[in-house]
Amino acid sequence: MAEETFEFTAKTKKNLFIFIAVGLVLTVIGIFMSMGGGGHHEVAEAASHGGHEAAEAAGGGHGEFHWYQRLFANLWINNVFFAGVALVGVLFFAIQYAAQVGWSAGIKRIPLSFGAWIPFAGILMLVTYFIAGHDIFHWTHSDLYLPVEEGGDKIISGKGAYFFWPLENGTFPIFFLGRMVIFFGVWYMLFNKLKSVAYEEDTVGGTEKWYKLRKLSTIFIVFFAVSSSMSAWDWVMSIDTHWFSTMFGWYNFASWWVSGLALTALIVVLLKDKGYLSIVNSNHIHDLGKFVFAFSIFWTYIWFSQFLLIYYANIPEETIYFVERWKNGHYAPLFYLNLGVNFFFPFLVLMTRDAKRHARFIKVVAPVVIIGHWLDFYLMITPGTLKENGGFGFLELGLMFVYAGAFVFVILNQLSKGPLYAKNHPMLEESLHHHI
Repeated sequence: MAEETFEFTAKTKKNLFIFIAVGLVLTVIGIFMSMGGGGHHEVAEAASHGGHEAAEAAGGGHGEFHWYQRLFANLWINNVFFAGVALVGVLFFAIQYAAQVGWSAGIKRIPLSFGAWIPFAGILMLVTYFIAGHDIFHWTHSDLYLPVEEGGDKIISGKGAYFFWPLENGTFPIFFLGRMVIFFGVWYMLFNKLKSVAYEEDTVGGTEKWYKLRKLSTIFIVFFAVSSSMSAWDWVMSIDTHWFSTMFGWYNFASWWVSGLALTALIVVLLKDKGYLSIVNSNHIHDLGKFVFAFSIFWTYIWFSQFLLIYYANIPEETIYFVERWKNGHYAPLFYLNLGVNFFFPFLVLMTRDAKRHARFIKVVAPVVIIGHWLDFYLMITPGTLKENGGFGFLELGLMFVYAGAFVFVILNQLSKGPLYAKNHPMLEESLHHHI
């Protein structure tokens, strides 16, 4: 069987650069609009929610609003979202080996290529934290760790060791940053190892490399299971420092996972349209469509379970998380839109068997799902960082375009470095005859 290698043409690169340039222009326009006062409200208005806890949560202790805080919040949204999509791409690849899956032998290298973004994500995450951490994370403010009688915060102080250990609370968050560096380092190391052994299948054949990949995949899955949840606590949940949810790691993962599945499905059908992936047929597309459909329902299950537990318990320290998103004019429409695009739309469009098997439906649903889950992360992060000063406009769209363009450039560049599938994969024959 002849090898198929993706050609990253000059035209494709040019289109991506134009897309990124448009994003930069929109970002600059959005910055100037923010500097002019767009989205600004007095922090004192937050007190109208009632109670010390609500006022503190709405104000966040960040003081007067500045335009650059909106820029920082959007940098963090895109850092977290695209880092997660990169990781779940590698996770999908690893699951195929750990579960001894045969049907996906012809498409596995597409999600694997997402991992090429991991080092960029790690660098961007660290740089953003050092520049903007004080504006993004309320717990970085040293005065919170003073004694209560001197204005300290007892709850946040009690969580200080999770960020600052072994140093004193309120100093340098070595434990927080150490986890970040270790996670990205191990993720990238395992990705490189998986990629290296996977490409050896092209020349070696047999089952030796397959068994090695199975072992490496198991290691990655176990490490990911722990590190992804802790990353969700660190990078997203800790923004609302007083609030916590025992389901948040799963919720964060579900949003990443559906986004990664949708992107995989979209790239597969687009490559198929360009004449690549000749071994892929409607049965493979059907399976990818089923994944997007099923895990959109899974995301909704986690969303509703987390919401319902907090809703009927009706504890102010917990309900404030949803009150901030319901009662604020900036976020309330997006709160309901989030459910519409991430559940009702894929559920209704992909409900039939035929819809899951046809590329035209995947081309419609997959981009909506990806954008919808980006919106989900916007709603996780922005209300906690900007409170009453949030908004959605050119700045949000522009930075999303910049990151999306850069992300796609990196993964297409990775795809062009080797065959799209291993012609000597021991289960390739099963994939060729896949039928459902």
